[in-house]
Amino acid sequence: MVAESIIFIIVLIALLIGTYTDFKVREVPDWLNYGLIFIGIGLRIIFSVAYQDASYLIEGLFGLGAFFIIALVMFYGGQWGGGDAKMVMGLGALIGLELSIDAFLIGFIINIVICGAVFGILFSIYLVARDWRRFTKEFNKRFRAKRREKWAVWIATVVLLVISLSLPVHLKISMVILAGMLLLTFYMFVYLKAVEAASMIKWVSPERLTEGDWVVEDVVVGGKRICGPKDLGIELSQIKRLIRLKKKGKVRRVLVKYGIPFVPSFLLAFLLTYFWGNIVFNILGI
Repeated sequence: MVAESIIFIIVLIALLIGTYTDFKVREVPDWLNYGLIFIGIGLRIIFSVAYQDASYLIEGLFGLGAFFIIALVMFYGGQWGGGDAKMVMGLGALIGLELSIDAFLIGFIINIVICGAVFGILFSIYLVARDWRRFTKEFNKRFRAKRREKWAVWIATVVLLVISLSLPVHLKISMVILAGMLLLTFYMFVYLKAVEAASMIKWVSPERLTEGDWVVEDVVVGGKRICGPKDLGIELSQIKRLIRLKKKGKVRRVLVKYGIPFVPSFLLAFLLTYFWGNIVFNILGI
């Protein structure tokens, strides 16, 4: 219980700090992320020696490895920034992965997916309310540009609903759900793209860039590419180079995409997992 209590306190403090910095500067500091990894593995080595139980260290390494894979997928999929990815790796090392279906880390992962989706939707609603005029302009523009896709989706939805009329009740319900999901997916795609264009893409001076920011368009000076979207996050050396180029009058601003701060959803998922467990398992009664 002592080991679990220490881990809980450290994870909670780290997530509170990460939530604050993610909201304030849209960044999770590297000292916090790397500190979590080293503290996690270090503590688990100490616990393994103190309790003469190697499972503490083994579970920590499994947790680090599991979240390393998830972090890579989410980072290269453009869903998380570098700070988010490194933070979950540190959380994995601290929390550890037990090889059982009701393991805390497995419930934490499932809860992160659910909390992340809910938090993302709520945060996008906040952005829409804040930038309503820009959002409506972008939404209408993108909706008109998707005229063919709109009619294709509506026709497919009507066809599915007509087919459902001749099906048994259980299949009819499935077909209606499928039709609704098809329609919802199209409008959600247009909605998210409009939110992104209206509230998440901004021109920024080089001095305001931070490591890991997503550059939307290639910055080319004198025929040489300085940075761009292929970098999957701008590096510190590139920022310094851009600052030097600005002083020479060759670069003024950089177009950057800011993502949704996801660390608050990690905090919510952790607390839910600790006090309530796996949301899905609880709902299904497993």
